[in-house]
Order: sequence, then structure tokens, then C-alpha cells
Amino acid sequence: MNLKILTSQNAEKGSRKMPQQFDEPVRADLIRRAVDAIHSHLRQAYGNDPRAGKKQAAKLSRRRRDYKGSYGHGISRVPRKSMSRNGTNIQFVGAFAPGTVGGRKAHPAKAERDFSKNINIKERRKAIRSALAATMLKDVITQRGHNLPSKFPFIVDAAFEGIDKTKAAIEALEALEFTADLARASIRKIRAGKGKNRGRPYQGRKGPLIVVSKSCPLMKAAGNIPGVDVVEVSRINASLLAPGGHPGRLTLFTDAAIERLEKEGLFR
Repeated sequence: MNLKILTSQNAEKGSRKMPQQFDEPVRADLIRRAVDAIHSHLRQAYGNDPRAGKKQAAKLSRRRRDYKGSYGHGISRVPRKSMSRNGTNIQFVGAFAPGTVGGRKAHPAKAERDFSKNINIKERRKAIRSALAATMLKDVITQRGHNLPSKFPFIVDAAFEGIDKTKAAIEALEALEFTADLARASIRKIRAGKGKNRGRPYQGRKGPLIVVSKSCPLMKAAGNIPGVDVVEVSRINASLLAPGGHPGRLTLFTDAAIERLEKEGLFR
């Protein structure tokens, strides 16, 4: 597969043959597994206090002559705590047991639970190659909701990595006909549910992914654009190429990134 190389002003500069990593068949099931494995390692442990509901002494004797016993009171054998007393007349309230007010949970969430999932190295690399191949398929990208430039797919010149201002990055992307997709990615909505009270009130959309060859000024400049992600080619993963496990993210590769991908044989 040969792709045109465009400058940041949308002028043709040459062409490049894509490396064999882009020839992989698209395996949506394998991509989903790789994304689930990544998300499982981002999950934060949670659980109840191990002593929750157990801090009240609720021992109640059933023997005949024991003080504070339930013998002869005609009450069920539920753990109880004493609330008040008038001589030997004691008022009890159920406690400690799962069915009582303020009692422990029957099967509480435990912080030591491990949510992580593993995936074999060869499977993970195959999933990345599969997701890379999906970034070249117009039908798959359109089905995901992206708005494609008229000349897509193409590669952008390596000089694109030297852009150090957000305004200049937006102008370059608009010149490459990414305007419609940037507008789509800028839309955000208020989250439904309690999450909006927990520091994450808004939900955004995923826009273009820019893959560069190394750490460069563009990573900071384009990182401020809503929905746009910038990543080094050696650090790409299935979650970036297929957010949510759905392949076909609109991806823009620089010429230097493709050269490094081929030269170092990444993800093979």
C-alpha cells in the first residue's frame, strides 16, 4: 500500500510504501481483548472498612440465669445490643447481623480483589497490528463516526512534529481538512448519574490521533485540542487506536513515525 505524503499546507511531497504491520487482518475480538486488559489495570481498588458494622458489641446470652440474657423474653436469637435498662428489664435492638439496622454487609466489596486481566505478548502485538490496519480502512473509520478528509488515507510530512503552538496546530489540521472532525470532537455533554458529582461531570468524544516518531513540541501543542491525542509510535496501544474496543479511529501518521515503525520492526 502506497500513501501520499502531504505537508501541513496540504501539498503533495511524495509517497511512501506502508510497512507490513498494516497488512494484518482486522480482528475486532482480539482488539477488544487487548483494550479490556488495558482498562483492567486502570481500575482502582475499592472496598468497605473490614470492621464496618462490627464495632458494636452485640453478644447476647441465651442461658437461663445470665445477666442481659434473652432467655424467657420470647425474642428471636438475633445478635442484639442493649439500648436502655430499668432493673432487669432491658430494651434490646438487633445489631451486627446483616439483616439489622447498622449491621455488617453479608458479602461486602473487598479492597484486596484483583481486577487485572492478562493478555499474551503475541496476542497484544497482533491486536495492535490489527488496529493499525483498521486505521487505513475508510468504511471502518466512517462507521465509527469520524469525518474523513477528501485525500484520506495519507501521511503528513515529518516537519509537522515541529509545530509548537496550539493555534498553529489547529490551522495545520484545518488545512489538512480535519475541520469537521475537530468540530465533532469538541462537543461534550453533561454525564448522567453520580459521576458528575465526583469530578467528572462532562463526557467528550474522541477525535483524531496523531502518531509521531519521538517526543516533540507537537505533543504539548496539539494536546490542548479537545478530542485530539498525540503519542509516540513506540507507545501506541490498542486503547488509543480503538477507543472502547471499537477499531477504526481516525489516525494521522507522520513520515518519521512510519519510518521508525518499519526500521525498528515495532509490534512484529
